[in-house]
Amino acid sequence: RPILDMSYSRHFLDFQGSSIPSSMKKLVVTKLSQNFREAVALRQDSPVPLPGDGDLLVRNRFVGINASDINYSAGRYDASVKPPFDIGFEGVGDVVALGLSASADYTVGQAVAYVKAGSFAEYTVVPAKQAVPLPSVKPEFLTLMVSGATAYISLKELGELSEGKKVLVTAAAGGTGQFAVQLAKKAKCHVIGTCSSDEKGGFLKSIGCDRTINYKTENVESVLRKDYPEGVDVVYESVGGKMFDLALNSLATKGRLIVIGFIAGYQNPTGLQPVKAELLPAKLLKKSASIRGFFLNHYLSEYKMALKDLLKMYESGDLVCEVDFGDMSPEGKFTGLESVFRAVDYMYMGKNIGKIVVELPHSVNSKL
Repeated sequence: RPILDMSYSRHFLDFQGSSIPSSMKKLVVTKLSQNFREAVALRQDSPVPLPGDGDLLVRNRFVGINASDINYSAGRYDASVKPPFDIGFEGVGDVVALGLSASADYTVGQAVAYVKAGSFAEYTVVPAKQAVPLPSVKPEFLTLMVSGATAYISLKELGELSEGKKVLVTAAAGGTGQFAVQLAKKAKCHVIGTCSSDEKGGFLKSIGCDRTINYKTENVESVLRKDYPEGVDVVYESVGGKMFDLALNSLATKGRLIVIGFIAGYQNPTGLQPVKAELLPAKLLKKSASIRGFFLNHYLSEYKMALKDLLKMYESGDLVCEVDFGDMSPEGKFTGLESVFRAVDYMYMGKNIGKIVVELPHSVNSKL
């Protein structure tokens, strides 16, 4: 029989000699709301899922926080999905059990990363074909799964980067902005990054940003008009609202604005902050400019190749993968699923430098 009878899974031992428990903690969306704390509940005793024939059971060690977690908990991605449903998009951890056909490519104890709904849990079942084998369990690998891949594929497919082009990255010190800056520099572009503090500006300079604009102390529009009178060739835009308008007005002839998000609108009940779109046709025509939307799910055919390249760059020291565990947040480091709520708040306060990651510590019965 090709199907492995997983009713034996309670007898499985993971590679550190501790039994896989029968229940676990996980976060579940219990009502649709753009207020994450209202939408999501921590369940203490959910059954640990059983892997099917082609699946891995992954014990999550690090999970990534994304701005779109709020869109998901508000039900904006798929109106047909009704609560309760699992949440969290990405994780890194160890394989602790697996189905028979999955064992052709994976072994217990292997480090893997994945992108799949339901990562805000102690254990997640991941189809083996969706997992990415890793040399070790490191939070840096998590930064590449959604944030790095979004920057890599969108700039490659839509950015048409070439030497000397001027690239503006909004929210440049954030989870995905850090990669847009570095990848544009690798393409020999001149990179401008907006951020909200001098500390973030310092980080951006350290990864090669040519001009940083702290929008709390400088007027972004004036700086762009003065320093870049001809405009910018490419904008990597994730803020929305006023920043979108400003970026649009700053485009050069034949400029391209890539929309990867609009975080300014995610927590609003209505979603989007209004933009001055009524003049859009005239503005685009006047400059032969274009706006392109980018949603990672539509580019999954490019994903494996992008990730392979990003992993190679990181491992050879050519790519900085900045992780923010919230050490500087009022209540300290993000540890355990209960801290996901704080981590989401921290992101929406614009405090993070790099990708926000929550660590899930081992349970007490682990021998690590």
